[in-house]
Amino acid sequence: MKALVVPSKESRNVSQLKIMDVAIPEITDDEILIKLHAVGLNPVDFKLVEGHHPAWTYLHILGLDAAGEIVKIGANIKNFQVGDKVFYHGDLSKNCCFAEYAKANYHYVSKIPTGVSYEDAASVLCNGMTAYAAIHRKMNLTGKKTILIHAGAGGVGSIAIQLAKLTHLKVITTVSTHKIGWVKQLKPDLIINYKTEDTSKKVAEYTNNVGVDLIVNTVGVNEAQKDLTRLAYNGALITIVGEPKLDNYDLSSMGQSVLSVNLGGAHQQPQIDDLSTMAADLGQLLAEKKLQSIITKTISFDQIADGLQDLIEHKVSGKIIATLE
Repeated sequence: MKALVVPSKESRNVSQLKIMDVAIPEITDDEILIKLHAVGLNPVDFKLVEGHHPAWTYLHILGLDAAGEIVKIGANIKNFQVGDKVFYHGDLSKNCCFAEYAKANYHYVSKIPTGVSYEDAASVLCNGMTAYAAIHRKMNLTGKKTILIHAGAGGVGSIAIQLAKLTHLKVITTVSTHKIGWVKQLKPDLIINYKTEDTSKKVAEYTNNVGVDLIVNTVGVNEAQKDLTRLAYNGALITIVGEPKLDNYDLSSMGQSVLSVNLGGAHQQPQIDDLSTMAADLGQLLAEKKLQSIITKTISFDQIADGLQDLIEHKVSGKIIATLE
């Protein structure tokens, strides 16, 4: 089969990725072999190329988000059968899904609901499950009214906006100038152009200086540090890419919390089944038309490396999907 691989330990740039012919994976009793039809591209993909995982062996097959059809099942598999349409978020420490076939442990695989395409299913995995975990696993939504979601045009942010709206929160989001038009379709209550506007000032104005109840930060530690001053009493900051320093900030004085999301860590924990639960919930929201597709670009398998470069250069709103047909 063809696969997009990191050829060696020295390969640290997406320009060094290669499409090569490799063996179709052999499965264990707890694994499923899937013929892939669509895969999702994520920022973590190019970050792994730059940094590598210590458990990798080479050639390493890149990719994390996949949707396809089961072609073989292990002896212990009871809830799946050959022909089922499935999707999953893979383990970044192992070979995964930028290939014609991939194997996955059945614990983190979910069936694609009727009426949902392979492409849409693949588009709500890493990014959608991260947003889902932030809002439905980390946040206490009782009595909460407002939420600030950074980078609303990104993969995580665009799903987080929709999930937050479904919980009836007032949504504030930050975007750059050229992405304002795209994010408007998600109907946030306030869009802040962080290139030309002061985020803290706009948040204060919108909340009458009370602050926001909840924040989802996908952009970094520096912004997370500023987020502390944007929180209301009993507010919670959920960080995706690094926590602020708390040496000179007293969370307890305002009853506030700083929480983190680590989606990939579930693969090494007993709670691995929650990955399939979250994927199933997101798939059902797609099926019920409560969650809209955020796919903005569909490419061929041969164009994945170029798609990752687009992510590096911040050229993309929403999600890039590659198809294997």
